[in-house]
Amino acid sequence: MTNDAPRAKRFPAQWSSGSKPAAPGGTARNPLRPQALLHQAAQDAARHVVPTGLGLDNGPMRERMVARLRSEGITTASLLAAFAAVPRHRFVDTALAIQAYEDTSLPIGLGQTISKPSVVARQLQWLFDGANASKQGHLGRTLEIGTGCGYQTALLARLAPTVISIERLQPLHQLARRHLDALGVPGVRLVHGDGRVGHPPNAPYDSIVAAAGGEAIPEAWLAQLALGGRLVAPTAMPGLAGQALVIVDRTPDGFVRQVGESVTFVPLKSGIG
Repeated sequence: MTNDAPRAKRFPAQWSSGSKPAAPGGTARNPLRPQALLHQAAQDAARHVVPTGLGLDNGPMRERMVARLRSEGITTASLLAAFAAVPRHRFVDTALAIQAYEDTSLPIGLGQTISKPSVVARQLQWLFDGANASKQGHLGRTLEIGTGCGYQTALLARLAPTVISIERLQPLHQLARRHLDALGVPGVRLVHGDGRVGHPPNAPYDSIVAAAGGEAIPEAWLAQLALGGRLVAPTAMPGLAGQALVIVDRTPDGFVRQVGESVTFVPLKSGIG
């Protein structure tokens, strides 16, 4: 059965109907037509230029980003270390690389964006607060819904022994593979498929995180969540224009839900493209 638990009082601050929604931090829609978007994504996937000469490879820029995340309540040492180690500028277009360590989302093609570091960090911090992750000291077997450009995937590879990441759009699946291969990221399996159905062959998962929001959390995700596991996904909420992060724990008595802060992600869609 499903039990609706009271909203957690700890990190992060909770959304309530009387509070002002947070600034959008997830993915955003692109007004270009589908044909133009496909052409843009193909160009992005074909680009092999690595941003250089911008001072982005030195540690201080990432350390300032990490310091900002720490000041905003991110407390897990391994999570902060992952943000310090993964070069976010390697996952965005060369023209946008100078903005890579600002707390902003950036376009990656096909109407998708790389989410703000603060939003990614909050989702992953929620995962670390789950029962299995707290006990193990890592995220365990992890399922990521929406690979995008692969940035969050690279973070997860430093936080979990096994990562399965699903992307429904072939150009982005290929883009993420190129990014992760270039950095030699280990322990990740990329799947081109429909994220709404999860990935049953490797279930159950200790951690499930989604980068797209639907009207409700798919039953397939709940079925693939391990006992003691935690799921974090943006989900539409009554009275809210965007979504809120919904946190689901699987306990011996059923599923327990919490509601986190408001966010804005692209809609969760079925099928592949």
